[in-house]
Amino acid sequence: MKKLLNLLNTVWIGLSTHKLRSFLTILGIVIGVASVITLMSIGRASTAQILSNFQSMGASRASSRYRWRG
Repeated sequence: MKKLLNLLNTVWIGLSTHKLRSFLTILGIVIGVASVITLMSIGRASTAQILSNFQSMGASRASSRYRWRG
């Protein structure tokens, strides 16, 4: 228990002495997490929209052909 309190005290001293560094680190983490969540949401929404468009056209199965011209 004493080691944990000592560790928390060291962390608190480090955060309080380097306020700008701590703020920028937290800001970077928040921006990074928010951007990942946003991109995942956009990806899922676009997938749902594309599937909805195919279903509204009545297409239940899609195929593609590729002709190789050698």
